[in-house]
Amino acid sequence: MDIRVNDVLKMKKAHPCGSQEWLVLRVGMDFKMRCRGCGHEVMLPRSKAEKSVRRVFREGQPVENPK
Repeated sequence: MDIRVNDVLKMKKAHPCGSQEWLVLRVGMDFKMRCRGCGHEVMLPRSKAEKSVRRVFREGQPVENPK
């Protein structure tokens, strides 16, 4: 899956604050992401993050085929 820094990921499940969108801060074996709703930062293993992604947005436009 082609995910880059500054992409916005819409996830399958919402964060407790209600937002489903996360900003990618770092990519590698782990993803560091910031919630677009409350600003909370988390690190997820790449495999878990890729399974949870519903849609990828790059520069405000959806990426057609992220796989």
